[in-house]
Amino acid sequence: MTDRVAIVAAAKTGFSPSRSDANYSELAYEVIEKVLTETGLTIGDDIDNSISCSHDIWDGQTISNIGITDVIGGHLRNEEKMAMDGSTAVYYGTIAILSGEYNLTLLLAHTKMSQTNRNIVNNDAFEPIFSRKLGLDYTSAGALQATRYMHVHGIQRDQVAKVAVKNLGNASRNETAHNFGFYSVEDIIESPVLATPITQKEMAPDTDGAVAMILASEKAAKKITKNPVWVNGIGSSYDAHYLGDRDLAMSRALEQAAGRAYAMAGIKNPVKDVDVFEVGEEFAHQELMWYEGLGLCEAGKGGELIDSGRTLFEGDIPVNPSGGLLGGVPANVAGLHSVAEAFLQLRGEAGRRQVKDAGVAVVQGQSGHCGQHHCVVVLGRD
Repeated sequence: MTDRVAIVAAAKTGFSPSRSDANYSELAYEVIEKVLTETGLTIGDDIDNSISCSHDIWDGQTISNIGITDVIGGHLRNEEKMAMDGSTAVYYGTIAILSGEYNLTLLLAHTKMSQTNRNIVNNDAFEPIFSRKLGLDYTSAGALQATRYMHVHGIQRDQVAKVAVKNLGNASRNETAHNFGFYSVEDIIESPVLATPITQKEMAPDTDGAVAMILASEKAAKKITKNPVWVNGIGSSYDAHYLGDRDLAMSRALEQAAGRAYAMAGIKNPVKDVDVFEVGEEFAHQELMWYEGLGLCEAGKGGELIDSGRTLFEGDIPVNPSGGLLGGVPANVAGLHSVAEAFLQLRGEAGRRQVKDAGVAVVQGQSGHCGQHHCVVVLGRD
C-alpha cells in the first residue's frame, strides 16, 4: 500500500451558460490534454486508472460516460464511472491508490446543463410514488430547507443575502467564472424570486464545463512534480433520502463526513488549522449551514459568522474565494472544481484570488436534495 496520495495536476475549461462550441468529448479533451501536457504523462504508458463523473439524465443518454471513454483512455482499459458530485471522485480515486491497486489515476467531471431543464432532471431524484408526483425539485426542496433553517435558528434574510454578495464579488477575480458582480444586499433580495425565500442571485446558475485532475501515489508524485498537493484526509456520509425523515435545519451527514476527514488529517480546530475553504453552496443559505457542519461555528451561528466578515476573501477564515457554485460551476463537476481551486491555492497559483500563505485547505461537496450526501477532502502542502 502507498503511504500518501497527491494531486499533481488539475485543469478546468472556461465555464459558460452554454458551451455550444463543444460537445462532451471535446470538453473532456480540452482539460485532459492540459493535465497530460503539464505532467508529461501519457494515457497509454502511465495512467493505470480513470474515473469519470457524469450523470445519465443530465447527459440525456444511458451510460453517460460512453461519449468520453476514448478521450479518458477507457477503451480496452480500466475506466470507472460515478454519478455523484466530483468531490466523491477524488474520494474514490484516493482510496484506489491507497489500496496499492493503482499508481496514477485520471479524474474527469463534465456536464452541459444547457442541454436540458434542471427542474425536470432534479425531480427525477425523488422517489416515484409520492414525492416525484408532487413536482418537487432541488429548488423547491432548497426553499423548504432555507425556511426551516431560518425559522429554527433565527437567521435573518440579509444574512443569507450576504453570502451571495460575498461569493459573486469573489467570482469577479476568477477568470473561469461567468456569474459575478458587485451587489448590495438589497440587490440580492430584490432579484426575481425562484421559490420563497430563494431569489435568482442566491442559486447557482446553469453552467457548462469540465474539470480534469491527476492523482498519484507518493512515489510517483515526487517524480512528476516538485510541488505536489497531498490528500491528507477524506470523509463522506449519507443522510436519509426522504425530506420528512431529516431535520432540514442541520446537516448530520456533513458533520460526520467532516469529522472523519479531520480525524484522518489530524485537524483539531478547523478555524485555526485550515487556511482556506471551498464549499458547495447550490443555494446561498447552504453556505451558512455548511459553516456549522464543518465546525467553523456552533449550530445556528452561521448568520453571525457571515456578519463578522471573517469568511470574506480578506478575512481569517476565507470561504469560497473562487466565487463558489454561485459563480457558475456545473452540477456533478462542482466538487472536483472546488478541489482544483484548493489545489491552485496551495500551489500559490490562484492569481487574483490567492489567499496569502495558504498551506491547508478543506473542500466540501454535496449530492442529492438539500445536501443528502456530503464529501469532505482535506488538502495540504505537507
